[in-house]
Amino acid sequence: MRRAVLADTGPLYAAADPDDAYHQMARRQLRRLGRERRDVILAYPTLCEAYTLVLYRLGKEAASNWIKDVLSGVSLLNPSSDDYHAGVQKLSGFADQPMSLFDAIVAVLAQRLGAEVWTYDHHFDLMRVAVWR
Repeated sequence: MRRAVLADTGPLYAAADPDDAYHQMARRQLRRLGRERRDVILAYPTLCEAYTLVLYRLGKEAASNWIKDVLSGVSLLNPSSDDYHAGVQKLSGFADQPMSLFDAIVAVLAQRLGAEVWTYDHHFDLMRVAVWR
């Protein structure tokens, strides 16, 4: 596998929504990922979270187009039960932060794979996860 980034929900959604504050940046970053020949890995929970956002905010047709586009360009990764447990454990170390289990699982996967995370969420910095910028 080429150098990979593990995608978080924020950039995936931003790339789909022209009204999102990060839309232009997400589109530029997608082009950059292509130029750098980076593989994009997407955890199934992130896929579900991002799809749900697109569906509820942009509608059924947008969600249908979005999922087809995303699935044609990413490698999917199913977290193991150990990854979920490690994510819950990671959250316990940040009880003062409003972190989602989605983010904690992505952090665990990134650390296990030695991959950077493509995200706009500062919680990954707090969790000491390498962020692709």
